[in-house]
Amino acid sequence: MAARSAPSCHLRLEWVYGYRGHQCRNNLYYTAAKEIVYFVAGVGVVYSPREHRQKFYRGHSDDIISLALHPERALVATGQVGKEPYICVWDSYTVQTVSVLKDVHTHGIACLAFDLDGQRLVSVGLDSKNAVCVWDWKRGKMLSMAPGHTDRIFDISWDLYQPNKLVSCGVKHIKFWSLCGNALTPKRGVFGKTGDLQTILCLACARDELTYSGALNGDIYVWKGINLIRTIQGAHTAGIFSMNACEEGFATGGRDGCIRLWDLTFKPITVIDLRETDQGYKGLSVRSVCWRGDHILVGTQDGEIFEIVVHERNKPFLIMQGHCEGELWALAVHPTKPLAVTGSDDRSVRIWSLVDHALIARCNMEEPIRCAAVNVDGIHLALGMKDGSFTVLRVRDMTEVVHIKDRKEAIHELKYSPDGTYLAVGCNDSSVDIYGVAQRYKKFGECVGSLSFITHLDWSSDSRYLQTNDGNGKRLFYRMPGGKEVASKEEIKGVHWASWTCVSGLEVNGIWPKYSDINDINSVDGNYIGQVLVTADDYGIVKLFRYPCLRKGAKFKKYIGHSAHVTNVRWSHDYQWVISIGGADHSVFQWKFIPERRLKDALHMAPQESLADSNSDESDSDLSDVPELDSEIEQETQLTYRRQVYKEDLPQLKEQYKEKQKSGTSKRRERAPGNSIRLHFVHGYRGYDCRSNLFYTQIGEIVYHVAAVGVIYNRQQNTQRFYLGHDDDILCLAVHPLKDYVATGQVGRDPSIHIWDTETIKPLSILKGYHQYGVCAVDFSADGKRLASVGIDDSHTVVLWDWKKGEKLSIARGSKDKIFVVKMNPYVPDKLITAGIKHMKFWRRAGGGLIGRKGYVGTLGKSDTMMCAVYGWTEEMAFSGTSTGDVCIWRDIFLVKTVKAHDGPVFSMHALEKGFVTGGKDGVVALWDDSFERCLKTYAIKRAALAPGSKGLLLEDNPSIRAISLGHGHILVGTKNGEILEVDKSGPITLLVQGHMEGEAWGLATHPYLPICATVSDDKTLRIWDLSPSHCMLAVRKLKKGGRCCCFSPDGKALAVGLNDGSFLMANADTLEDLVSFHHRKEVISDIRFSPGSGKYLAVASHDSFIDIYNVMSSKRVGICKGATSYITHVDWDIRGKLLQVNTGAKEQLFFEAPRGKKQTIPSGEAEKIGWASWTSVLGLCCEGIWPVTGEVMDVTASSLTSDKTVLATGDDLGFVKLFRYPAKGKFGKFKRYVAHSTHVTNVRWTHDDSMLVTLGGADMSLMVWTNEMEGYREKRPCDSEESDMDSEEDGGYDSDVTRENEISYTIRALSTNIRPMFGIKPHLQQKEPSTDERQGVVRGSRPPVSRAPPQPEKLQTNNVGKKKRPIEDLVLELVFGYRGRDCRNNVHYLNDGDDIIYHTASVGILHNVATGTQSFYQEHNDDILCLTVNQHPKFINIVATGQVGDSADMSATAPSIHIWDAVNKQTLSILRCYHSKGVCSVSFSATGKLLLSVGLDPEHTVTIWRWQEGAKIASRAGHNQRIFVAEFRPDSDSQFVSVGVKHVKFWTLAGRALLSKKGLLSTLEDARMQTMLAVAFGAVPSVEMSVCGKTTYCVESWPELTTGLCLPCTPPFETG
Repeated sequence: MAARSAPSCHLRLEWVYGYRGHQCRNNLYYTAAKEIVYFVAGVGVVYSPREHRQKFYRGHSDDIISLALHPERALVATGQVGKEPYICVWDSYTVQTVSVLKDVHTHGIACLAFDLDGQRLVSVGLDSKNAVCVWDWKRGKMLSMAPGHTDRIFDISWDLYQPNKLVSCGVKHIKFWSLCGNALTPKRGVFGKTGDLQTILCLACARDELTYSGALNGDIYVWKGINLIRTIQGAHTAGIFSMNACEEGFATGGRDGCIRLWDLTFKPITVIDLRETDQGYKGLSVRSVCWRGDHILVGTQDGEIFEIVVHERNKPFLIMQGHCEGELWALAVHPTKPLAVTGSDDRSVRIWSLVDHALIARCNMEEPIRCAAVNVDGIHLALGMKDGSFTVLRVRDMTEVVHIKDRKEAIHELKYSPDGTYLAVGCNDSSVDIYGVAQRYKKFGECVGSLSFITHLDWSSDSRYLQTNDGNGKRLFYRMPGGKEVASKEEIKGVHWASWTCVSGLEVNGIWPKYSDINDINSVDGNYIGQVLVTADDYGIVKLFRYPCLRKGAKFKKYIGHSAHVTNVRWSHDYQWVISIGGADHSVFQWKFIPERRLKDALHMAPQESLADSNSDESDSDLSDVPELDSEIEQETQLTYRRQVYKEDLPQLKEQYKEKQKSGTSKRRERAPGNSIRLHFVHGYRGYDCRSNLFYTQIGEIVYHVAAVGVIYNRQQNTQRFYLGHDDDILCLAVHPLKDYVATGQVGRDPSIHIWDTETIKPLSILKGYHQYGVCAVDFSADGKRLASVGIDDSHTVVLWDWKKGEKLSIARGSKDKIFVVKMNPYVPDKLITAGIKHMKFWRRAGGGLIGRKGYVGTLGKSDTMMCAVYGWTEEMAFSGTSTGDVCIWRDIFLVKTVKAHDGPVFSMHALEKGFVTGGKDGVVALWDDSFERCLKTYAIKRAALAPGSKGLLLEDNPSIRAISLGHGHILVGTKNGEILEVDKSGPITLLVQGHMEGEAWGLATHPYLPICATVSDDKTLRIWDLSPSHCMLAVRKLKKGGRCCCFSPDGKALAVGLNDGSFLMANADTLEDLVSFHHRKEVISDIRFSPGSGKYLAVASHDSFIDIYNVMSSKRVGICKGATSYITHVDWDIRGKLLQVNTGAKEQLFFEAPRGKKQTIPSGEAEKIGWASWTSVLGLCCEGIWPVTGEVMDVTASSLTSDKTVLATGDDLGFVKLFRYPAKGKFGKFKRYVAHSTHVTNVRWTHDDSMLVTLGGADMSLMVWTNEMEGYREKRPCDSEESDMDSEEDGGYDSDVTRENEISYTIRALSTNIRPMFGIKPHLQQKEPSTDERQGVVRGSRPPVSRAPPQPEKLQTNNVGKKKRPIEDLVLELVFGYRGRDCRNNVHYLNDGDDIIYHTASVGILHNVATGTQSFYQEHNDDILCLTVNQHPKFINIVATGQVGDSADMSATAPSIHIWDAVNKQTLSILRCYHSKGVCSVSFSATGKLLLSVGLDPEHTVTIWRWQEGAKIASRAGHNQRIFVAEFRPDSDSQFVSVGVKHVKFWTLAGRALLSKKGLLSTLEDARMQTMLAVAFGAVPSVEMSVCGKTTYCVESWPELTTGLCLPCTPPFETG
């Protein structure tokens, strides 16, 4: 049973033998402290030659393959391979991570380089495009990215003498890059006639635009600019792998084993041939050189590191060596001395001294070596070979004793018997041979029981038995020395094994994860004395288990460092060390074993931080030893918040279904109704699965959330205000330290976090893009600038944001189990804690990553589930509440003590100035002093303590407390039952808000003449609510079962309730006492209805497809309606009480006669004419239009008709409440839609006088009250949106120009060919058409086709653009005729007070001087320019932005781009490569001139906002599904802009990084149809938000209110240009 916990001892990495020279280059440097930095496997090594000591950086999770040294030579950047590789920047002194850069590259990071001042880092990926990426590494932020080359890139370097220039080289290319804005633009080096086009392996930059590069044939190529000017031939005789520049000159190293030193002008100084030196050997190949002063470091292909002193260059000093390429499998330890023996496929056997950390002997064999063993006396060393032979050597001088070949397949395992007389040799052909040592290895016996290759052998202590493991996972036993198999279990029972290296067997059951492949643990070694077991597996992990280890999935400690397979692991003879060897990384790791560790020794853990936690006590079967989880927490961990359909999916779904539905929408549809509704009050609070989500605002209002609504409740006035920006369940809420802003996180496919202002209820910023499924915890930093959030994806991602800018600062994987809370350190903004299931982690920010360390529990307890956490009075102290009712007190990462605080989980904690307050499942609020020494006061939440002013009733005493907050002299408490209470310090409790408890709420009925309603829910309660000003729960009654429907009788005195077990009851509507109850059905009662008038009959519909009709007076069943094929969903009576209309789950609409229940068939035309007493049906002709296009995936669950029969309200599965005009005939009616509920709206009802609409949410358990606002009455309000799922074709005509422009598809100039594909007929073959437009070609309007006179100024105000006059060979562009007007607008501007005009045609920007008629040009674009704008801000004078067409948005040189340039000197200031595929059709500067807005031609017509000076994209969002023609910033704003286009006007706001849009609504002043808008201008009075849009049908609309338009007719000549 000991295996239940991880062993308390520990391994510490002490030494790594090896250096990665294969497949890597330039990875060996001197640091500023004269230490040597390099890497091997997944470990960065800092070696001090003076002290012969190694330090390790272990932040990587896979092989490191690239390394760069910061110019100040203390920081190191390393890049790794992997599916999601990342770059770590770390400090070579402290070996701590400084920054993590991730989420950009795939496959691996091939090269890295810092720029001259060390601020930026460039990286190259191993993906198919070899992406080049530039980082601001301190902030962990990517500045720019571009596809590097189609083939591998081997080296990249910043030009240290020119800013923003880089050079990269690789297979058959060299590229010279310039960085401008966010665009990296490459130019290929021109080899010309000077040298052959060939692969360039390394490079170095020098002054005067010179670049030196080493080529595959051993030549050095010298470049000036992008041209090859000379070659230095024969610098090396083979490829030059490494080139290193230093103050004195350059050092190069090549495959020929030579080092050459050159001076600064690249004249040779000296040659050092390592092959000729005493340590050299044939085939030595140099992979890395570093020259500093008089020392040169050399790394070779075979894993050696040499240090050469220039004066004694023929005596290189060998600092480090390891095995060469080829797998490393053989490992043995000497029985009496601290020596380890390894043998590899490189055919060498090496003996290492574990004390001196050095290689002491090496011998090369004929064959690759697969296993090794040393005899007990330490004299003989046996080696098993890959060819089936084995060799025995003498250890002292490595001379051969014997070489025997009895087998054809590889020998995988051999072992000497403990008495030294026999050698057992296991072969891959599944046999074991036994040889006698003294008899010169004569064969004594053979064991042939296995059916698969032999993997492990162990002898018994008395040398009489042998146990084997084979590839099938079978464990067999043999008698020695004959080799007869032992069949009986009894015989083996008492055997004591001399060693334990087998992977299967009772004693090691626990090393296997619960579900695993038999072969993924390669090696085991038991330490009987320390009672620990060490294992090595295929995932690069060395694990420590207790021994024996009986139960599957035992706990362990794990250690990373090796990259892929760890092939073998052994304890040293005295159990001081563990030696592990890596297969592919051919490195040998030596770990120091530290027995029973005390807390004070734990300091050596601290530096070993890593992203993959190496001291974790995790195991794969995490729940085996957890105490029973509390039932509430258990329930909560089961919640996944996954949705079948997310609201984000609607646009795509609509598009899919529209294709299918194209035919059926010819009918002219009704407009949306004139009425609208406004959310008035919400009953409910989300407490059942959320914690700490309830706060006071600055002015003492209360903020919390329920469903998809953020609620601000004013307790004095009993009113609520709502934040309705979310579209699905809100799961968490945090309040800014100043208590005026709130952050809320929601469920969604790409869930968003909204930060909003509690006074104005406007969003300040919206954060999204990094979480999946939902956001379950958020917290502000103490300075309010940062926000931390946790997602509910599988790895519970933790993200740190700068929320005002909307930028992600850092991201990390949190834990595989649920995280409940995140808290930011109030003293250090870079630190935070997360707490959750068996999880307490302390994080610190490192650039773009977060580094987490698990809380260390030590002997004080076991890791428990944490439900809440707060920081204490210093940055070191933290407190967490557990699921068992304790409060844990932490200092740094160590648990100091625990205090029992509650019975059952502690769900909420809050820190005060002097002390803490906690709340738990036991319904008690406790106040504590500042060190949790003693509890000062407790408040029990009881009905008896309720104050008279309460807005409702407490359902039960001591409800589970989920949230606590203090302020304004009160304690605010939120409970699991959905109540919000205010506890006065003196004791009385006021109930402020409540809703239903957990369980879906379906039943809803409004009173026939009073403003009250009744609800019934799965939480087994029936409740009566007051909808009038007091907004409270009037009465509640507990039921024996949950209920799904209820109904008031026509006189309002009785209330019928249908229950889930098939029974129903009638209760007195005032006292809720039973009048009568029946139980005739087994399934849920789904609807229940009194007949109109006197309420003589009661129709009761159930899920077993019947409707029973009861006579209320006689309490007898008088009829049964049969004939429905599926469960009944809705029932309605006609006015006379003689007919029932029924809906079923199979979407049937049926009619039955009452009271007998006979089925009637009524033609659909007639059914409309019948007067219905109520209408809750969702089927039939009258409400055909309420079904959305996506009706197949989304049901309309409920409907309700106003009593004047004009407006039908519906609720559906996606949480929308919609209003339709009744009757809603024709498919896909127009509607107004409101979002407040999260998922299913289960029921909707109008009150008796239609003044309010009441809606009930299923899963969100909230009751929402909306006020009905009649036609003509409207306020300025954001939440109406008038939409329909189909835009029929009658909306607004086009004029021919617009139609044509809308359909233009731009061809893109492919860079590979100079010939653009031509379409159409050549001009002289065309039929001449009389249209002047055609004849004048592109020159449009009143201008003569060719004229030197300046063009007529158009009615446009903007600025100029010009292009560099640069010689192209000997052609200079002097004059351009033509102006692009056929498909562009707003692209001619005045500059310099009207002296110049700026415009564009083809790919040229033209600055045309009006007086002289001369032109100057901007020619940096490589394809047609489509739009142009001029910055109006005085700070940016004559700054122009132009956007061009391009191909796919892959950020390459041919992608669409926007150039920002100076019109006068034609200098490019910034290039923005964008993700708008096809091209950029509109650009606009903001009021301050710092932001630029662009619109794409891609199918979504993406709208993007840039900070153009930095080249940073701030926000981007799909604009509209139809073409957008113009988008412009408001002249006084940096955050608001308007876009106009085909049939739409949208008003946009920038919040953080999110773009929010509202559609322009045409008011009902005239029967206006949405037209195609072509242009936009803004009214002069900024306070009245007006914008004017030109339309195709010659009239101008003005929009005074941001949402409503008036039409001003104008005569055709007035063009709205």
